Amino acid sequence: MTKSLTLVKLGGSVITEKAKVLTANIVAIRRLANEIAESRVRKLMIVHGGGSFGHPLAQQYAIQEGFTDPSQLIGINKTHHAMLQLNKIVVEALIHHNIPAFPVVPASCMISKDGRINIFATDTLRILLEMDLVPVLFGDVVLDTEKGFTIISGDQIIAAVATRFSAARIIMAVDVDGLFTDDPKTNTSAELLRRLTPQELRTFIINRTGKIEDAKILDVTGGMLGKVAELLLAVEAGIPTLIINAKKDNNLRMVLTTNETSGTLIAK
Repeated sequence: MTKSLTLVKLGGSVITEKAKVLTANIVAIRRLANEIAESRVRKLMIVHGGGSFGHPLAQQYAIQEGFTDPSQLIGINKTHHAMLQLNKIVVEALIHHNIPAFPVVPASCMISKDGRINIFATDTLRILLEMDLVPVLFGDVVLDTEKGFTIISGDQIIAAVATRFSAARIIMAVDVDGLFTDDPKTNTSAELLRRLTPQELRTFIINRTGKIEDAKILDVTGGMLGKVAELLLAVEAGIPTLIINAKKDNNLRMVLTTNETSGTLIAK
């Protein structure tokens, strides 16, 4: 059943105004919801990032570092609540376009160990997919057996879902055209990498950070290197991953409905 599953990651930089705290990009969210609706993809799961909702609060209270001070306890609540607000906006836009979106809270079905997903109760997701509902997850604060709590990114979540459900494909809808040789926002000579094998991706990451684990912490190369490092196990398991610029009209709809590729394709 899940072999036909499409996973879409809506980047926080696309669905929020990153320069304005707690501000959703309503126009972009509604446009993307419409593109998803027009694609008529049946087996679909969506994960979205935090952007200006989750990131500023997580940084303010150092949530990623784990429990070090009682003042963080209000911080994890503020961060989680902000993500629930953004998730509500995304889900409402999808429902408005007749997509049977169903919110799933990662904090309620995941426990991490030292920052990595360790326990993941997937039965709810499986039943939702069997009913042709569209689960919508998001980067969230989760309990951690080593740290007390931490942030699990939408990128780590989508990789975990992909491998557990043997998904057919992953589409990363972000704010750049794909994976570049350097940060295209600061280096106009950076070249877009149109296609990579998993081994080429692994080599690309290691050449720039020394090891995969460092890339998962550092978000460099146009903000994409950390994201694709999280997806490495999924692409090595044979799940094609396409990175596209979702700020461009109809890019998401096109890749959902046709065999055309736009951006960077990572596949065996």
